[in-house]
Amino acid sequence: MRLYLYVLAFAAGLVTLGTELAASRLLAPFFGTSLVIWTSVIGLFLAALSAGYWLGGKLADRSPSLFTVLRLVAVAAVLIGIAPDLARPVFSLAISGMTSAKLGLLTGSFISVMALLGVPMILLGSVSPFAIRLATRRIEEAGRVSGQLYAISTLGSFLGAFLPVVFLIPSIGTRWTFISFALLLLAVTLAGFLLCRKTTWAATAAALLVGLAALGWLRGGMPVKPGARVVFEGESVYQYVRVVENDRGWRKLQLNEGVVVHSWYRPGELFTNGEWDYFALAPLFTPAPFLKDSARRWALIGTGAGTTARLISRIYGNVRIDGIELDPMVADVGLKFFGRQPSNYQVTVQDGRAWLLLNRETYDVIGIDAYRQPYIPFELTTVECFRQIRNRLSTNGVVAMNVVHLPGDDRLVGALVATLRQVFASVHVMHLGSNNRTSLVVASCLPVTLDDFSRNVSACGDSRLITLGAKAKTMIVSNVGPGPVLTDDCAPVEKLMDLMLLKYVMSDESSVKNQRAPMLKPRGT
Repeated sequence: MRLYLYVLAFAAGLVTLGTELAASRLLAPFFGTSLVIWTSVIGLFLAALSAGYWLGGKLADRSPSLFTVLRLVAVAAVLIGIAPDLARPVFSLAISGMTSAKLGLLTGSFISVMALLGVPMILLGSVSPFAIRLATRRIEEAGRVSGQLYAISTLGSFLGAFLPVVFLIPSIGTRWTFISFALLLLAVTLAGFLLCRKTTWAATAAALLVGLAALGWLRGGMPVKPGARVVFEGESVYQYVRVVENDRGWRKLQLNEGVVVHSWYRPGELFTNGEWDYFALAPLFTPAPFLKDSARRWALIGTGAGTTARLISRIYGNVRIDGIELDPMVADVGLKFFGRQPSNYQVTVQDGRAWLLLNRETYDVIGIDAYRQPYIPFELTTVECFRQIRNRLSTNGVVAMNVVHLPGDDRLVGALVATLRQVFASVHVMHLGSNNRTSLVVASCLPVTLDDFSRNVSACGDSRLITLGAKAKTMIVSNVGPGPVLTDDCAPVEKLMDLMLLKYVMSDESSVKNQRAPMLKPRGT
């Protein structure tokens, strides 16, 4: 009996933490993977486990039998197994509630996770009190037994922390990860029912096990997030990745919730009419006169499917373009579904900050367009990061950074401008597009005026850059709001973004359509 209780505690610990990590992947196609989402997931699981400990202790004293706890675990297993099929209607309803009731992202995601996984986590939380109650034969051994059970349960959680991330999700996907956890729990409860000689319940557990396996087999090939004209979808270690094609032949790269497009591509098209186009103007933010030969070496931190790299190659010719992309699946998708990549464009799969630390090459232009929706990774926004970038730039080098903001609220842009000015001689801001939600911030190693930029546009000798530069000149702003200087020790990027989102969501201007977009507006290359 005691050995079995140790096995049950181990399995419950493994599935609890494994489900917590896998839950973030269920949320990603709908809510993203921001710090707010992780806060919701972790907070809900802690609250549910606390309730489970309390409930389990009470039930263990009232009905101290293995049969009682096995039935609770069996119910939890079934709810975990069907969670992927319930996710879409539950999360869609939550998003509707967020927009109609003006709930924040934190509240909406928390309610979603609670509705989907709150009950099974409470039931799994009840296992430890039951196991301690049943395994303790004498009061003198209560401390030793409880310590052993908690140690074994934590070891299970340790395995559950790595198993879905390292193996299950990349290998078999989120749906089968949930079903695998459910099958594990059902197999353990089946053995327990046989141990208790409850043959009817053992047969029920066996039937549920077969049923969930069949459900996984039948539903396993279905898309995680169904939609029209889906060309590809996959789940990497980092995120949910999808490629869709609209009726005009444009292919779009979508990550996680998919409200925002991270890359555009249509054969024969050069410009996308998006923020990616304006990265081509970065070399013109240098002292006049501008020479194309002064922009021969480019680095792009956050490549997406290669939209910016293709544009640079078409305009500037056979220049060197080094792409740095965190997610290998995104890099592969760009190669397979977004046309032939330029031969002068090479992608390195690495974290951007690590690349800056390890790389010793010098570049004329470094572009930054990396997001973990809806946030820029804080480590790419700090004084220390920009100093590393400055060390990788030539004497006349330029860094260009895509930044999201909301109408009338440029506090994040202001913070980045204040930070860049600690390192670079000149900083200019373009508020791009009619919706005024995306900016390109360009910082130059040498002092540069707007007159320098205008002269460079006029004298560059490329009609495409001249046309694009004329548009850009109407979007350059002379002042942005003040902001804090961001450092590795204190870079409240998430807080600044959350304050903007809260202000927008609580405003009367936000509609159902507009409320979803700005929450997830940042776009990659």
